[in-house]
Amino acid sequence: MSNLFWLTAEQMARLQPFFLKSHGKPRVDNRRVLSSIIFVNRNGLRWRDAPKEYGPPQTLYNRWKRWSDKGVFARMMEGLAAESPERKTVMIDATYLKAHRTATSLRLKKGGGGRLIGRTKGDMNTKLHAVTDTHGRPIRFFMTAGQASDYTGAAALLSSLPDAEWLLADRGYDADWIREALKDKGTKPCIPGRKSRATPVKHDKRRYKRRNSIEIMFGRLKDWRRVATRYDRCPKVFLSAIALAVTVVFWL
Repeated sequence: MSNLFWLTAEQMARLQPFFLKSHGKPRVDNRRVLSSIIFVNRNGLRWRDAPKEYGPPQTLYNRWKRWSDKGVFARMMEGLAAESPERKTVMIDATYLKAHRTATSLRLKKGGGGRLIGRTKGDMNTKLHAVTDTHGRPIRFFMTAGQASDYTGAAALLSSLPDAEWLLADRGYDADWIREALKDKGTKPCIPGRKSRATPVKHDKRRYKRRNSIEIMFGRLKDWRRVATRYDRCPKVFLSAIALAVTVVFWL
């Protein structure tokens, strides 16, 4: 029992506003169910292997799926992140998340969307694009198939980029259109130029060293086994696992 994870009353009080309102019959205790969902995702368990102290596995899975479909975990992350804005400097980067065979098996339903899984040199992967605040805490995400370019994630995230003085990124994001988009937003780019550029691009090397914060963030996210390895076929459910990990690790 001592090895199990339990949310505190204070933590639940912060999360309670993001839950769906219950109508009719009272639901199973949210604290117990959410604690179990965190435990399963962090340790990479199958739902059937959840400790009995958390209740019936089918109840846990059903609640996980329902909350994911309703965007509960995304609201938790965005809501808590909005409480502590530190966005003078933001960072953008991407990382690969390995897809397990359970996520790639079976055919897609006719008319259904893609699973955002693609083949790379490292086998089947999903690519997670992220924007973090000044302290390396995630505030925006975008997910693509593994073979997608960093430019794809940048194009999706730049439109929702918060007002910031600086954006730090590696040379994979060195493109004239990115620099122009940042200029239009009033954000200064700190991005090393590609070696193939005819005219070298200068950047603040001292400021650029702070970019390791986003690398550390990805490392901490991958401590959660159901994030480091994708088991969920549905992209929305997998993104919920990422949002939940971010909420617990960085914002709760």
